[in-house]
Amino acid sequence: QLQLVESGGALVQPGGSLKLSCAGTDSAFEDYAINWFHQAPGKEREHVACISSSGGVEPFLYKWRGRFAISRDNAKNTVYLQMNRLNTEDTGVYYCARSFTGPCGYNDINSMRDWGKGTLVIVSS
Repeated sequence: QLQLVESGGALVQPGGSLKLSCAGTDSAFEDYAINWFHQAPGKEREHVACISSSGGVEPFLYKWRGRFAISRDNAKNTVYLQMNRLNTEDTGVYYCARSFTGPCGYNDINSMRDWGKGTLVIVSS
């Protein structure tokens, strides 16, 4: 089973930036689409972004569009989530998850094959 490890979460002021990383433990990582999810306190986990095995990116929802970007470096078995102009609504735990396929497809939580344990982002002044 592929293991995913998120890192990069921190306390940041509104308007600041963070770059999250999701590292996979074996070479199979590069064959699958990788997703980021966000779970705000007391709310359900929601899909943020997906990047296919070949680097294709799905459009972001409006609340993240133009602020967040996803990328991958298969040589490092790592996917990144660059988050800019953070606001308090971005607070929460960010999880990465592996899809069952190379292309991005269904993005609900039940369609993910493997999950990381998450990294906490707190946006606060």
